[in-house]
Amino acid sequence: MEKHSKKWSLANLPPFSVIAHRGYSDAFPENTLAAFEGAIAAGAVMSELDVTLSRDRKVVVIHDDHLDRTTNASGLVVQHCLAELEKLDAGSWFDPKFAGERIPSLAKVITCAKGRHLLNIEIKSSAYAPGHPEDAIERQVVNLIRRRRMMRSTLVSSFSRPILEQLAAMKNPPALALISEARPSDETVDFCRRIRSFSWHPDHRMVTAELVEEMHRHHIRVYPWTIKTAADCQRVKAMGVDGVIVNDPHLVKGHHYENHHRAL
Repeated sequence: MEKHSKKWSLANLPPFSVIAHRGYSDAFPENTLAAFEGAIAAGAVMSELDVTLSRDRKVVVIHDDHLDRTTNASGLVVQHCLAELEKLDAGSWFDPKFAGERIPSLAKVITCAKGRHLLNIEIKSSAYAPGHPEDAIERQVVNLIRRRRMMRSTLVSSFSRPILEQLAAMKNPPALALISEARPSDETVDFCRRIRSFSWHPDHRMVTAELVEEMHRHHIRVYPWTIKTAADCQRVKAMGVDGVIVNDPHLVKGHHYENHHRAL
């Protein structure tokens, strides 16, 4: 352990944070343990990942509602129980050398990241259950990060406003982030303020310096997605954003935080 190691948490982030989109998804199959290990090795301070529910209502890490694009199976994720999902090949579609890479549960990703890496858990809108039942995905996610003592190291985000509202209403809620795809309005800022958003995650094409300034006025950080070129990274950085969500952490020069030497 190096003596100059520094502990990162949501309260103590770098001035410009690099967040790996679905892990290091340019070089590894997205949302797999390989991708998250790759993000850590590449020096990203945080990984973004997607979660939804299996048939037996376990929290699994996968972006699509369907299995077809990123596994050797087909059909809906929700039609399979966790044990079945964990047997699928989630790596060969990306490159044959990743054959046998699995769909991980959220618990396994947290085990991988704890003490090494921050997480941005995106709850998929399709997993929302009206009525906020006891096994609602937002309840499960928060209960898990609490049990694993990852509250200071985890940001929970969603496009779904009902999910974010349920999270915000919890006692001692996690840090929250609204994800936006459409051009924002004053109502977007108002919603972020109402749920006490830690950050706002807009499509990078919608970001303006004025919007960043407005969010900062309300102490809300801005992390645009998904940056795929160095030019776009520089463009939004010049607008004053607090970091970027990228497929390739190496797009951001001089960002290597030596996360593998840190304990959170």
